[in-house]
Amino acid sequence: MSVVKFSVLQRSLHWLMSAAIFTMLFIGIGMVSTVSTAHLTLLSIHKPLGLAILLLVIVRLVVRLTTGTPPLPADLPPLMRFAAQASHWALYALMFAMPLIGWGMVSAAGVPIVVAGLHLPAILPMDGALHGLLRQAHTWLALVLFALVLMHLAAALFHALVRRDGVFESMA
Repeated sequence: MSVVKFSVLQRSLHWLMSAAIFTMLFIGIGMVSTVSTAHLTLLSIHKPLGLAILLLVIVRLVVRLTTGTPPLPADLPPLMRFAAQASHWALYALMFAMPLIGWGMVSAAGVPIVVAGLHLPAILPMDGALHGLLRQAHTWLALVLFALVLMHLAAALFHALVRRDGVFESMA
């Protein structure tokens, strides 16, 4: 399926999720760098935002698979084409995995998960060692996600300012 520009829904989901993910990354940094009461405030934002990102990425993936995407420029070198495709799928994988890992981490810690008055079930058994492993994974994968987001932004600017090939405009 070939389209010229991403749909309004795709663009809206992209920019909404961009804002949510940037917010989430900075909240995460704030959470690990403070032990004050601000930590609890940040955590109270972090959990529902993570759940929202999980739901949005599922919707976004369904929309992408059913709507299609604009083709990459025909003159894009094979290595750049591979990097674009691989990085997009890596972003999707991390947008899906990060909330699940966070949910699993909290479950393994035995902490109840309440979002907007809704009690979510634990998805993993209480286990201190598993909690520690998931916490490390969540931290390292957050750094990978941040790096991928920065590369994605750099690639978008490269397409907009250097190549001027319409890739940036298809999502703008």
